[in-house]
Amino acid sequence: MEKSFPNNMFRILIALLLLGGVCFGATKKSSKSSKSSKTAASKTAHKKSPADSTTKKPVVKKAEPPPPPSAPLAPGELPLAARSALCLDMKTGNVLYEKEADEMEYPASATKILTALLVIEAGDLDRLVEIQIEDTKVEPSALEFKPGESYARCDLLYALLLKSANDVALALARDNAGVVEAFAEKMNKRAHELGADSSHFVNPHGLHDPHHFTTARDLAIIARTAMQNPIFREIVGTLEKRMMRGEEEVLLRNHNKLLTRLPGCTGIKTGFTRQAQQVLVSGAMREGREVISVVMHTNHPGIWKDSKLLLADGLEKLGAPSDTAPPKPTNETADPK
Repeated sequence: MEKSFPNNMFRILIALLLLGGVCFGATKKSSKSSKSSKTAASKTAHKKSPADSTTKKPVVKKAEPPPPPSAPLAPGELPLAARSALCLDMKTGNVLYEKEADEMEYPASATKILTALLVIEAGDLDRLVEIQIEDTKVEPSALEFKPGESYARCDLLYALLLKSANDVALALARDNAGVVEAFAEKMNKRAHELGADSSHFVNPHGLHDPHHFTTARDLAIIARTAMQNPIFREIVGTLEKRMMRGEEEVLLRNHNKLLTRLPGCTGIKTGFTRQAQQVLVSGAMREGREVISVVMHTNHPGIWKDSKLLLADGLEKLGAPSDTAPPKPTNETADPK
């Protein structure tokens, strides 16, 4: 008995130790499981229910203040969108209405009024102009003439003033003065002779250049002189003109929509660049009285609305009757569309 006692005690101690380890492990696992359950429950609690995820909070827009009322027009003032404008009597040159008429503006393709005037005044309009490669290196609009093709000056003038072709402007300028720079000098000299002293031109087409500018007053002066020339007047009053481009016939349509929208409209030239915005020099005649208007830096509806207002106001001041007569087609028939 005395010899077996230590062995028995030893076995009991081992059994107790093993039993204690099992219990400790179970407790530890239970603790971890409890923590895991709490964490899962916490995550679940923070998740939105399907209803919550689809429900959007109503967006409350802040009330915008109403736009400030436009300033009332002064007596005799017209509601023009144009930044600069002028209307004059074709016969006398007297100014009938003006708005910031001496502010510097970009003329865009209205430049071609002066270009055409110089070419017409040079004469010999049946002379052929040969297209050269430098004439074709220009941005649209263009008639895409090919180097080596030849066209009469007169036909090119129609393409210049109806289609507003920039390649044609270069060809006519080169034909007239040898190089564009020399033609620009002629443009400036002629403008100053006419009294358009606030203008400076560097090209014959009006594509943007910061040194190429004029004013509404100067542009009206140049346009009035051009409209005194019967050849110029006939061209800008033409709705459509057909001409041959190589072996192909092309139809040139006048960009001036007032020729079909305003009774008695006599022309004359539209213009647009991003910097200049919409430009229109226009004329109208009624009962022997004629006026010329210029709108510069206006928007697309303004190019027509402003011009109609100016022309109607000018004719009224000259004592002309209201515009009740239908427009008379000139030269070729207008496109039925």
